[in-house]
Amino acid sequence: MNIQHIAESTGGRFLSHGPIVEIDHISIDSRVNEYGAYDLFIAFRGQNHNGHDFIPELIKKGVKNFIVEEDVEAVENINIIKVTTSVKALQTLATVKRKRFISPVIGITGSNGKTIIKEWLYDILSTRFSVLKSPKSYNSQIGVPLSVWPIGPEFNMGIFEAGISQPGEMEKLASIISPTIGIFTNIGTAHEEFFDSQNQKVSEKLKLFKDSEALVFCMDHELIARQINESFIGEKIGWSFNGKGVYNVELKEGHHLAIRKGTEQYTFSVNLKDKASLENIVHCIITSLVLGVKTQDIQEGIDRIQPIKMRLELKKGINRSYLIDDTYNNDVAGLHKALDFMDQQKHVSNKTIILSDFIQNKHSKTFYTELNQLLLQKNVNRLIGIGPQLSQHKQVFDLPATFYTNTESFLQSDEIHQFQNELVLIKGARQFALEKVSKLLAEKGHKTVLEVNLDAITHNLNFYRSLLKPDTKIMVVVKALAYGSGSEEVSKMLEFHKVDYLAVAYADEGVALRKNGVTLPIMVMNASDDDPFNLMRFNLEPEIFSLEQLKSFTEAYALADRELQAHLILNTGMNRLGFNPEDLDQLIDYITSNKSIKVKSVFTHLAASEELEHSDFTKDQVDKFRSGAQKIEDALAYKPIRHILNSGGIVRHNSFQEDMVRLGIGLHGIEVSHLKDGDLQNTAYLKTVISQIRYVKSGETIGYGRSGVAKKDMKIATIAIGYADGYLRVFGNGNAFVVIQGQKAKTVGNICMDMSMVDVTGLNANVGDEVVVFGENPSVSQLADWAGTIPYEILTNVSNRVKRVFYTE
Repeated sequence: MNIQHIAESTGGRFLSHGPIVEIDHISIDSRVNEYGAYDLFIAFRGQNHNGHDFIPELIKKGVKNFIVEEDVEAVENINIIKVTTSVKALQTLATVKRKRFISPVIGITGSNGKTIIKEWLYDILSTRFSVLKSPKSYNSQIGVPLSVWPIGPEFNMGIFEAGISQPGEMEKLASIISPTIGIFTNIGTAHEEFFDSQNQKVSEKLKLFKDSEALVFCMDHELIARQINESFIGEKIGWSFNGKGVYNVELKEGHHLAIRKGTEQYTFSVNLKDKASLENIVHCIITSLVLGVKTQDIQEGIDRIQPIKMRLELKKGINRSYLIDDTYNNDVAGLHKALDFMDQQKHVSNKTIILSDFIQNKHSKTFYTELNQLLLQKNVNRLIGIGPQLSQHKQVFDLPATFYTNTESFLQSDEIHQFQNELVLIKGARQFALEKVSKLLAEKGHKTVLEVNLDAITHNLNFYRSLLKPDTKIMVVVKALAYGSGSEEVSKMLEFHKVDYLAVAYADEGVALRKNGVTLPIMVMNASDDDPFNLMRFNLEPEIFSLEQLKSFTEAYALADRELQAHLILNTGMNRLGFNPEDLDQLIDYITSNKSIKVKSVFTHLAASEELEHSDFTKDQVDKFRSGAQKIEDALAYKPIRHILNSGGIVRHNSFQEDMVRLGIGLHGIEVSHLKDGDLQNTAYLKTVISQIRYVKSGETIGYGRSGVAKKDMKIATIAIGYADGYLRVFGNGNAFVVIQGQKAKTVGNICMDMSMVDVTGLNANVGDEVVVFGENPSVSQLADWAGTIPYEILTNVSNRVKRVFYTE
């Protein structure tokens, strides 16, 4: 669709004109680092983010086509189209593209399972069709049109999911997707507060299928079945585990699904056990049968199915490398997102991509020429291509590249052992099993991991930003490995999101950040007399808490002919570090007589900002601080930054913002004042695995000190985490639980240094199963309550030997 047609379709008007070009790609993400001349950026106004603010920066990056909903300055040779609303414009463009597509389109809705069914169905149908599917869980008013936009003649099947949170939303999605075949998964309690009843919710979701020819659903969900039978006018394809459907399903011998329709019978082998997964795979199988896919092709697709990881993972690899693990599928939209995520990781400059064939269809030389340009544009240094299609088109690639016809030949090559000091993106279709490559290149060691959700950190940062005035700066405290999460990775993300300052506890923490490419201003909160050389060398700014310390630092900086950029802390009642009110006259005299001192900020620590009963004390602290800060400012010819509020203070004492706030534990989803608990997202999941399962007879004991006693015959799982990993001894002897396959398992006996034992009697648990130590349930706050401590201690106590894995959805 060319830019002129886009303007006409959306009812927009040009604020400025550029070349009339065909638009290949639409983006709404200002973080994308490179654009082509055929890309269109659509600017949205969000609660915490306004895409229009990034237009000048995006033009510098190469963006030449924009849709906006605000008046922006015209730019010569740039297409800028103003529309009434950007969301409606995006939806209109996707609808126009969909109307041109005549092949089958599958629409999926329901409360749970939409994304998994889409991914599994894609695996099965791609054995026969060239399939376009929604990336990740793109099912919203914006996600759906972004998913549908790429549809075109190179595909002969579309699979899109649709989700709604309130009445009136589905009609828009229905017109965009316009499914010929539908799948209604199930109905649950999500977004219940916006609907009058479950009946209304089902009715609203059913609007997706108002013009569909056929609808697949489970008859065992009686509410769904009843409404479909009453209102859906197409072919009703109900199936059941209980013998009441058009298709009837039975699980035999634990892993065989027998599916019967009249006199026809089909049998499929599945490696799935839980009811939800079985229901999801049956939806996929029956939809495939309706589309005429052969049973052997369906089984081939089922055999490909892996656990769905709807995320990009960043983790440490061998020889000081980092890996971005995206081995669950390979499509063009997903590749763009993976390359954008790769481009945001600035701490490693050398970039390699291990890429499999794109299996949706047989791509042309033009496609691979454009792929070459994309990789060059994203500054990829090396390509390792796996698959016959990439090998066939190797002549079009200009960057250094090697090619292998399959994954096994690459794994047997010398090249697999030569990775070092580089960032490696592993991106492949599931049939190429690139997870084998990921496992080989990953840093080996402990199976206990702390998974850090970068999207949740971003959400929490934006939440606190929404509470601040536009000109209030943000300093983020990243001491103690960024509260256990990982200083370098979190700091790089914060720099990308344009926070103003970082704070660390010790100079060596700041040095490590500088060595990893962090350029933000950094305040060191506990600088010692031994630190000036490193502070100067790495451009770090010390907190100064006494006149003696100030004199020592000033003399050291004078010897190097350097200006001391100091942050002065005032003691207003914390009684830990800082200048008392009676110290200020001497402090001011010394600063004003030494022109080599620059006061960057004046601040104090609140002793109890999160607690309502201490509000008067907090206000007294603020008054003392303001008085002292004003006295210092009056003596200077400039105004230093003032900051007083921490995470709890931002929420409870918002009016005391001053010039800057210090965000710490709140970034990690812990709202210490408990006034805004529901507005934050959990950022960290501590997970391990079951190492062994044993059966203990009644009367036998478990663990050191024989403190665990079996009062009956028990099934015990030993998990790979202990107090050396940060799982405190207080959690032993039933004082805590972990979660295995959604089931709670209490601790048994004492926590050991490297292992713990949990009671899995009567539970479905197997060696190798994932164990959630903390996350959503139990949460960090729950563990803190069990231990009689605070969430800070639980997070920062996670040992360095626990591998950190960073991911984005």
